[in-house]
Amino acid sequence: MKDCSIILNTIEEGKDRILAAERHIWKHPETGYREWKTHAFLKEQYEALGCTLTEFGNIPGFYTDLDSGRPGPCLAIFGELDSLIVPTHPECDPETGAVHACGHNCQSAALLGIAIGLTAPGALDGLSGKIRLIAVPAEELIELEYRQELKDKGIIRFFGGKQELMARGVLDDVDLAMMIHTGNHPGYTCGIGSNGCMLKQYTFRGLSAHAGGSPHNGINALYAANVALNAANALRETFKDSDHVRFHPIITAGGSAVNAIPDFVTIEAYVRAATMPAIERYSEKINRAFAAAAASIGCELTIRDCHGYAPRFNDPEMGRVMQEAAGEILPEDRIEVTSNFGTGCSDMGDVSSVMPALHPAIGGYTGHGHGNDLYITDPYLATVVSAKIQALGAARFLENGAEKARRVIAQKQVIFNSIPEYLEAMDRLTFTAEAVRYEEDGTVSLRYKA
Repeated sequence: MKDCSIILNTIEEGKDRILAAERHIWKHPETGYREWKTHAFLKEQYEALGCTLTEFGNIPGFYTDLDSGRPGPCLAIFGELDSLIVPTHPECDPETGAVHACGHNCQSAALLGIAIGLTAPGALDGLSGKIRLIAVPAEELIELEYRQELKDKGIIRFFGGKQELMARGVLDDVDLAMMIHTGNHPGYTCGIGSNGCMLKQYTFRGLSAHAGGSPHNGINALYAANVALNAANALRETFKDSDHVRFHPIITAGGSAVNAIPDFVTIEAYVRAATMPAIERYSEKINRAFAAAAASIGCELTIRDCHGYAPRFNDPEMGRVMQEAAGEILPEDRIEVTSNFGTGCSDMGDVSSVMPALHPAIGGYTGHGHGNDLYITDPYLATVVSAKIQALGAARFLENGAEKARRVIAQKQVIFNSIPEYLEAMDRLTFTAEAVRYEEDGTVSLRYKA
């Protein structure tokens, strides 16, 4: 077993720098694909360590390879750059409402800590292969209109940062991947995975009329939307518990004047579930309910479906290695491995669909995730300890001829056999249609699936 004291001691010696990075990023939050200030700050930090960076060009983020000089697998470690928007948080950016209410500032600082440890002289001795540290943008699936604009301009292909890097070839030579998310636990914790999701937008178009004087001349798009939501809610008892389904819509436009029949209403929603087939199945059922609801009122309806994130599955062998690494840093009573399956989503799921991946969490914040009461109250745990566990885990994967990493790769169970196969499947999930067609003979036809 490799002596990793050089790595761990160097991270500890660099703790002031790591903690300062956490505070700097907290004070300068930026949402997905806008993280240019964070990019510039971290670029300076990595280059000061002597790292050679490959930047992504027209989107924020970069990676650096730490090569052992001996043949072996490539292990990627991610740190997420983006913030949320929580305008009621006392420390949010007053202009944008942005705040790191999910702790990504800690993940970026921890990734810097890993770089500090692994660039120390002798840190890579005895390892085989290379470690790719990736500062990745846009994990939070928000500001969808802005991301659609970027997509329409050809700047991005995917809304999620890790997906986008997959499309750009950044992970083509990566064999396994991991990261530690920030949480509110007393230490290190790891479950078995979490949901994936489909992004959905529904546009109802009716006919405006005077709401008091001649409502009979209108077609009320808001009523059609209400019927659709009720129809979708009536389906909830058909959601199997084992599929972990979540459907949560919001109305983003619902009329412009109280004395006019609303003729244009939009709804955005996620359909979340535990497997890709379940996501597609429930997405189709909800689309059918919306299409029938629009027809019942006489509205037109445009359905736009777009792949959100794939379900995430933590590789069990990677989990065992990282649990042992955490045990070298933390006492046993601060390490928790469970059979919990989360109902949130992450683009780490897309990575886990093509290669072995692991996404545990470590404590550091109090309050509610994504809430206006989230504060980083134990930054040392969330950054310095996190960096130590990840750097030590990387060493354990790649020591002894990368024995543990090779075992993980040999035993991998993934949804897709390659990134091109994944990309092709995700493109098939993109679906846009005029869902209701009214015929001259009075019949109505519905289209609600690709």
